Amino acid sequence: MLSGAMKAALLLLYPPQCLSCGAGVADSGPGAIHLCPDCWKEAAFITGACCDCCGAPLPDDGTGRAEVLVCDDCLVAVRPWSRGRAAMVYGGTGRKLILALKHGDRLDLAPPMAAWLARAVAPLVQPDMIVAPVPLHLRRLMRRKYNQAAQVSGRLARLLDLPHQADLLTRLRHTPAQDHRGAHDRFANQDGALAVSRRRQVGVQGRPVLLVDDVMASGATITAAATALLAAGSGPVSVAVLARAVKDH
Repeated sequence: MLSGAMKAALLLLYPPQCLSCGAGVADSGPGAIHLCPDCWKEAAFITGACCDCCGAPLPDDGTGRAEVLVCDDCLVAVRPWSRGRAAMVYGGTGRKLILALKHGDRLDLAPPMAAWLARAVAPLVQPDMIVAPVPLHLRRLMRRKYNQAAQVSGRLARLLDLPHQADLLTRLRHTPAQDHRGAHDRFANQDGALAVSRRRQVGVQGRPVLLVDDVMASGATITAAATALLAAGSGPVSVAVLARAVKDH
């Protein structure tokens, strides 16, 4: 633990910077967002009414209460998980940060983004819940060097005081990238691609799982992961994503 004097000295040497653009920011203490005013304007944090299934922002009556509890996408799609939350909308600053974490070796983004997600998913926490990331295939993991979902999920588990199992799920086969695919192709691409690891099958029986990923678009990858968990006998699955892609953004 650093003393107050050491912390002050470090701040003089390394003043706090915006996570997105690097501009100086005033506050770096606990709970700080770490974004400059310009990047903050382009960051759509989901703090009001949201879909209880995927976390997408919903219209409210001005009191923070949603007019409906489920978004249009979740009304028409089969969602094997029970509840879900997202920290922000995938667009603007949110998109820039997630791409930097995912492809830009910006592991420094994982702690603050996990803190953002912890605030969003607090209502989903259940006793004896396991936190687990959506896994990467070994081929993709070797290319990227780390799984961005696991970097966030481990920190999220510590913040929520829950056990973390980075190896709960495994990839059975390599799947092509989901980018530029239609919804039908995305679901077909992920169908049957995930399973619960053999060494974890007994421990997951009946236990609720908080499944963590970076972005939810169609929900195909999370559907495959949740289906694998339920097939292995887990308890209800909840979903936590850093960002939710929505049509009006």
